[in-house]
Amino acid sequence: MSQQTSVLYDVPGPRQRRITLISSVVAGLVLLVGAYFLIYRPLDENGQFSMELWGPLIDPSNENFSQVWDRIGLGFKNTMIAAALAVVSSLAIGTLLAVLRIQLKSLIRRRFTGAATPVAYLLRGLSALLSAITRVCVEVFRGLPVVITIFFVARGFPEFGLYLDNLWYLVIGLTIYNSVVIGEILRSGMEGLPGGQAEAASAIGLSPAQTTRMILLPQAFRIMLPALISQLVVVLKDTSLGFIISYEETLNIGKQVIGALGNPIQVYVVIAVLFIVVNYSLSKLAQYVQRRLATGRKTAGTPAQNPPPAALMSQAEGAGGGF
Repeated sequence: MSQQTSVLYDVPGPRQRRITLISSVVAGLVLLVGAYFLIYRPLDENGQFSMELWGPLIDPSNENFSQVWDRIGLGFKNTMIAAALAVVSSLAIGTLLAVLRIQLKSLIRRRFTGAATPVAYLLRGLSALLSAITRVCVEVFRGLPVVITIFFVARGFPEFGLYLDNLWYLVIGLTIYNSVVIGEILRSGMEGLPGGQAEAASAIGLSPAQTTRMILLPQAFRIMLPALISQLVVVLKDTSLGFIISYEETLNIGKQVIGALGNPIQVYVVIAVLFIVVNYSLSKLAQYVQRRLATGRKTAGTPAQNPPPAALMSQAEGAGGGF
């Protein structure tokens, strides 16, 4: 390990380590002093740390404490419901989209030797057309801002006589965007695997669909897990865009609380802490799953150890005593 490190860069000596430590301490002190003079003092002078503003959020004896947290709790529950529905639907549709694009790509290269020549050309042309359509849809929906997608869903569906609750408009809008992104993540993960795996699967008689389902897709999920978790965090944060369709999620409720109490900094700090806690929990969950998967692979890849000589002798003696 030390040889690899020395190849990448020179190991700092005692003098360089002291310089690094001193510069880090000085930089930290400068940041603390800057935060005190630029953030804390202006807020304190404007009375932003008074209990009149913080009391409804942190003081249970405050007359507005229960009402404020009932409203924030309702908004947080609505946020988690919308995020959970959008995550499940985005993963399901994104997986299907990734598999569809992989299958269409394999069909374009397929010769269809068992069919007549016109039919083979027709099937390959149809596969190429469907592949182009899916690619255009991916590029369009991935390029649209999420807020525009949600707005078009909420305003477009009623024009066709489809009236839904605001929750479903938000979920559908989030799903359209995030399913495309997740589909591209999984597709790139499958295409990044060594080509020999698909060739080996074909050699043992697996169809392209079986190869994708049994070999490529599980590995793509494992390899692209960090990117998938990052996208799930994006889904959770994007639920805040529900305010444009009057969905009562956390930030929308926060605006209502601010309008009643006039403490925007305090309310947004509390809401930010809630989002940070949830997103941090998702990140730790991803790390835990990655460790478990890595441990499982190491365990599966460990060759079975030969029994010790004593065990072999006892087995031989037992076998000899049976005659």
